Amino acid sequence: MDTLSDVNQETVAPRTPLHRFTVPLSATRRGARLARLLAAEQLDAWGLPLDPARLIVAELAANAVVHGRVPGRGFRLTLTVTTPATLRIEVTDPRGEKAPACGSASPAPAESGYGLLLVEESADDWGVLSKPFPCKTVWAELELGRPQ
Repeated sequence: MDTLSDVNQETVAPRTPLHRFTVPLSATRRGARLARLLAAEQLDAWGLPLDPARLIVAELAANAVVHGRVPGRGFRLTLTVTTPATLRIEVTDPRGEKAPACGSASPAPAESGYGLLLVEESADDWGVLSKPFPCKTVWAELELGRPQ
């Protein structure tokens, strides 16, 4: 007879992190630029392709600075490579109450620009987590084995 943990192990594939990089950054234009540069350096060190990950990091970091800024608080960039060959990009900012809705990437640049539209088109998947409270995390995933 299978136990509940046996069933869970069979139905949910583990996502073991192979690599993880996380860095806190200031919620400024310089912090957003640094996020892109640090991500490129880390991806290169891991031997991973820079694009489209560099574009996604730049857009999510810029959104954290413009839309998720709280005076005196920064944002956090996290890159994780999991098996099987998935890069997860996360940007966490302190404005949990101001979160984009998935699938709401607006093609009208007057309202919000093209940032989330670019993320939606470049990533294999993306979304928003309303945690850790009171923050939000906007994430995007890229399947590294799949041609873009």
